[in-house]
Order: sequence, then C-alpha cells, then structure tokens
Amino acid sequence: MVIHGYIAISIFLALMAFPCLYRAYAGPTAIDRVVAINVVSTKVTVLIVFLAIITNQDAFIDVALIYSMMGFIATICVSKYIEKGNLL
Repeated sequence: MVIHGYIAISIFLALMAFPCLYRAYAGPTAIDRVVAINVVSTKVTVLIVFLAIITNQDAFIDVALIYSMMGFIATICVSKYIEKGNLL
C-alpha cells in the first residue's frame, strides 16, 4: 500500500516538472532559467530515489547522489558564468 503512495507522488512530481521546464524555456531572465533547471534537477533526483524505493534496488541511491552532485556543480558553474561573464 505504501508503494502506491510513492508511485502517486512520483507521477505528481513528474507532472510538476513541466511548469519548471516551461519556466526554463520562457524565463524572462537567465537567473529564472538557472533556478528552474535546478528545480528540475532536484525533482529528477527525488524521482530516482523513489524508483530505488519502489524497485528495492539500492544502486539507484548512488546514481541519485551522483546526479545531485552534478546538478549542484552545474548550477554553481552557470551562476558564476552569469555573474562574472567567464568560468575562470
């Protein structure tokens, strides 16, 4: 019964990613786009964790952690690029 709750929450999170994708596409500023992509990355990470719980495979947790770290580093790099104008 608990698995059905995780599946329902996963579907809800997947559907709520679409407004964030729209904001990333049509955002008026670059900062709005960066925040929207960061939110989508966080939602994907949570979806991977729910997939690990639903399928009872612990390897997906490692994938979620790596994906989370990659999203964080990408957000920092893009934010620095927007602020300074270069990556170095």
